[in-house]
Amino acid sequence: MTDLRLEELSATTIVAVNALTLKPGQEQFVAPVSYSVAAAVTDPSTTWQRVVLRDNKVVGFIQGSFDEDSPSEEFRSVLWRINVDADAQGEGVGTFAVDALTEEARKRGFDHVSVIYEPGDLGPDVFFRQVGFEPVGETAYGEVLARRSI
Repeated sequence: MTDLRLEELSATTIVAVNALTLKPGQEQFVAPVSYSVAAAVTDPSTTWQRVVLRDNKVVGFIQGSFDEDSPSEEFRSVLWRINVDADAQGEGVGTFAVDALTEEARKRGFDHVSVIYEPGDLGPDVFFRQVGFEPVGETAYGEVLARRSI
């Protein structure tokens, strides 16, 4: 496997991030990357957006937020979004990205990372459990609330 590396999301890489493909059935679990980017514009001081590159090709995207002042505990250290290109799924890209986000949370003094996701057969539940997230509850909308301890 080729080495993976992270870069901050930029004008150069956002086009490639928007072109990441999904496996059939996964589209119901993700919003467009542009939506996440637009939502993050409101407070860039708390948003952490990175692209994962392999051989200088974008193969993944991850967005987290670190806001110790958030009134909602689950939003203080949270993984908001992760996309791995369909052709790169199962090759360690997602694990690499989640590990990097978790390390960033640790550096910022947090003891866990939260994630909220839709349940479903083709959804991300298996992946999140494999990388160490444990379900701890459910949102008012029936989404899974999970946590990865650091």
